[in-house]
Amino acid sequence: MLHYIPQDGVRLAVQQAGAGYPILCLHGHPGSGNSMSVFTRHLSQRFQTLAPDLRGYGQSTVTRSFKMADHLDDLAAILDHFQISRCLVLGWSLGGILAMELALRHPDRISGLILLGTAARPRSSHPPVNWQDNLLTGIASIINKANPGWDWNIELFGKRSLYRYLLQQHTATAYQYLADEGMPAYLQTSREAQQALSTALRSRYNRLADLPTIACPALVLAGADDRHITPESSWETAQKLQQCEWQCYPNVAHLFPWEIPQQLLEDIDRWIATFPSTVGS
Repeated sequence: MLHYIPQDGVRLAVQQAGAGYPILCLHGHPGSGNSMSVFTRHLSQRFQTLAPDLRGYGQSTVTRSFKMADHLDDLAAILDHFQISRCLVLGWSLGGILAMELALRHPDRISGLILLGTAARPRSSHPPVNWQDNLLTGIASIINKANPGWDWNIELFGKRSLYRYLLQQHTATAYQYLADEGMPAYLQTSREAQQALSTALRSRYNRLADLPTIACPALVLAGADDRHITPESSWETAQKLQQCEWQCYPNVAHLFPWEIPQQLLEDIDRWIATFPSTVGS
């Protein structure tokens, strides 16, 4: 079910599914609540999932510039709207950074953190992007939208485009996610959202020193070939969290939830069973 929540002149779109203990699912950049379906379809069978379009993304449109901190006000407003006093937060990439910030700002409201492809001091090893990268990515995306997972397109354009840094396993499943959720999210990401993220990155964001104050259990997952947020920076984050389990998957990159969804969901289920307090049990 899609909800629209007014907040500070913005209408926040939030997808709600399932029933039970709440899990807040936060997407990355570019992204939307839809791009978290790999998690919400599975988790909503046992829990209530909330997947918002962050301010400036998806259907949560903006008309003025904003700061990254505004996302935290929005997330608190979403929890208030659904009368949620405590929840588990799952965040991918930028969503993971916001999840950590939410736990630092509202420790009593966060029962656990699942952090994917993210870091409190994010570092990249992504090579410079040239015009050919952008051209081939555009061609690959358009063809993939029309014919998702087509081997010819993957081999000729996908593996030569920027997807070669986002994926290691160029499977039909991963390209289906790109067609259904990746490309629409990219097109719906606002200039204001891009500016807010760029400003935060230029400030050399680093919250490592504050992480030991987060007491709730955490699961940090990374892809060994992630060029956007390196596994080394994710490992550095995991080392600073009090109760943290760490796992790094081989032969996957930043979009690893779309590369190895079944293995990932099994590991999340196992972690939740190990730490039942994260879901109120």
